[in-house]
Amino acid sequence: MDYALTGPIGARATFGLVALSTDETIEPDVSRMIGQQGDDTGIALYTTRIPCHSLVTPQTLADMEQTLPASIGLLPSALEFDVIAYGCTSGATFIGPDRVDELVRSVRSTHHVTDPLTAVLAACDTLGVQRLGFVTPYAKDVSAAMRGRLEDHGLEIAGFISFEEPDDATVARIDPASTLGAARNATRQSRCDAVFLSCTNLRTLPLIARAEAELGVPIISSNQALAWHMMRLARISGGNDRFGRLWKTNLAAA
Repeated sequence: MDYALTGPIGARATFGLVALSTDETIEPDVSRMIGQQGDDTGIALYTTRIPCHSLVTPQTLADMEQTLPASIGLLPSALEFDVIAYGCTSGATFIGPDRVDELVRSVRSTHHVTDPLTAVLAACDTLGVQRLGFVTPYAKDVSAAMRGRLEDHGLEIAGFISFEEPDDATVARIDPASTLGAARNATRQSRCDAVFLSCTNLRTLPLIARAEAELGVPIISSNQALAWHMMRLARISGGNDRFGRLWKTNLAAA
């Protein structure tokens, strides 16, 4: 029987996402934020996994530089991607966004590459943030390195809270109520223009709207900023206030 061919599912946008093998949160979060994928929306999201150790240390994060190309290689080779996102905030901190971009493009064709660190910095620029509250689940050396990246961008860390939990499997189980409490404590330390909740495995999406209403400042989380940046780079218009003030900005402005 003869057959006809049609175009790819992602007529509007084709996204690739690299999730850590230990991450339980990023895939459902990103899928929810970019909307239902399929032929009816013209948006397609393809996810691959990268091996990583459950203990989050500078060395285990840096080690992903070696395995990232193989993970990218598992994304469909016939597609040209609008955006490929490496889904690890701390990994991007230690590998470096420029190196992540280089590694991704060495394997797959894509118009844009992003990661949560890059996305958060873009979010801070868009929202006009200068004084940032900073909440992490990480051990001290990981948090310190990320803080350095934020400060190098010109941000002042006005408040800082960490759970100091090195096991990524445990991070995935941290109650959003605990993270909300940490955001409260960060804003009590000093005046903040926004609060950044770092880590793609931290369950932040359910608390963003409540935290913004209570604290009176924008909440930026790793997954929220990443999905926002993916949509923005793909120049897909529209926003959804369920995901915070950041998502009320013009997504197609990039």
